[in-house]
Amino acid sequence: MSMEWQVAGVVVLAFGTVSALVAITTGRVAQFSAPRRGTVFRPRLWGYGTLIALAGMGTFLFLGPYQGPAARHFGLAMAGMAVFFAGLIVQYLSRRPRRTSPTPTKSAS
Repeated sequence: MSMEWQVAGVVVLAFGTVSALVAITTGRVAQFSAPRRGTVFRPRLWGYGTLIALAGMGTFLFLGPYQGPAARHFGLAMAGMAVFFAGLIVQYLSRRPRRTSPTPTKSAS
């Protein structure tokens, strides 16, 4: 794989890491999508999900396609993709509102 693709991969991973750390530390997420796509109710959880997904994607990229056609690290690259999808699941959960505890009811006695 050419050096340009590797640099592009590192830039994307670095930008994602910075945005995840901003979400974790400040609790804010940049909304680049249309308003109808939904909002992130739990930005810190979104940040952790992003870090997990980026770790998986980086593992996949640098042990898979960037190594060429050799299949020496195929299992590790696929494990990286599994970690990536686990991070996406965590990001999905961050878009759901928190559970609220049931309000105690007064019994008529």
